[in-house]
Amino acid sequence: MAGLIERYRERLPFAAGDPVVSLGEGSTPLVPAPALSERVGAEVLLKLEGLNPTGSFKDRGMTCAVSAAVREGSEAIVCASTGNTAASAAAYAARAGLRCAVIVPEGKIASGKLAQALMHGARVIALRANFDVALALVRRLVAEHPIALVNSVNEFRMHGQRTAAWEIVDELGHELDALAIPVGNAGNITAYWRGFREVLARENRPRMLGFQAAGAAPLVHGAPVAQPETVASAIRIGNPARWEDAMDAVTSSGGAINAVSDEQILAAYRFLAGREGIFCEPASAASVAGLLAHGADGARRVVCVLTGHGLKDPQTALAQVDDAVIPCAPELAELEKAVLA
Repeated sequence: MAGLIERYRERLPFAAGDPVVSLGEGSTPLVPAPALSERVGAEVLLKLEGLNPTGSFKDRGMTCAVSAAVREGSEAIVCASTGNTAASAAAYAARAGLRCAVIVPEGKIASGKLAQALMHGARVIALRANFDVALALVRRLVAEHPIALVNSVNEFRMHGQRTAAWEIVDELGHELDALAIPVGNAGNITAYWRGFREVLARENRPRMLGFQAAGAAPLVHGAPVAQPETVASAIRIGNPARWEDAMDAVTSSGGAINAVSDEQILAAYRFLAGREGIFCEPASAASVAGLLAHGADGARRVVCVLTGHGLKDPQTALAQVDDAVIPCAPELAELEKAVLA
């Protein structure tokens, strides 16, 4: 299947002869969520971004950012990351034959994401600071050295990520009242809003409902959070790079930005897995937790963006089901007892 640049080249800043670094990203499904719809009182569809090549929505922006880096002659890329950007950057750099360095908060990256970055050959630097400090340092680094920065401050990332909005419109037309989405560094909500604005008339654009973790909710409180904390590591960010853009998306769409607790996030995480058969990472479940806690705001049809796959963070998953594995002796009677109990 063609990647995003090939599918949407006429809307993206890439000419026919430009290099394209692709892993076949995009074209992720919209899956009906009947149990969630019943709970919320609206038709809810789940956009499964965890089915991108490295397991998160980051691949949409990374195909554009890395393709542009190759076009511009870069030999190396760098990013600060809570995990998913690191995994995606490392994979696309490997595909392109570029060197890659990723700077992550020490001890604050989920093991699945760390494994991906290492396996793809990236230089992984564990910074003794949070993501916000890491991003500030990386921005200073690229100002002094000829390295391409592939965080969401890179406009090519925004070009790629807005394609998810186009895919939704391709499938649903203008029959969408609201989009529920987790908010961390705020690049994704910014990109979706840009995408909707480009292809939908003003009266047909959905309301943007953004949800942050309560321990990392600067947009909700209106001030940076010095030490953000949440089980949802992908949105553990205290000073979003796209702050103003995200607030514009919310206000211009008539939407809202709200916070959900870690307990609400984990409850939604378990609900999706146990009732809908969808295994997402905890940060993804923030959008569902938000709908369950705050309602659909009168919307009849809502798309809920699940940003990453559950296997990104296996430790959190296993912590939800302690002692759930049943030991069994290799005897039929014992197996019957274990299965039929």
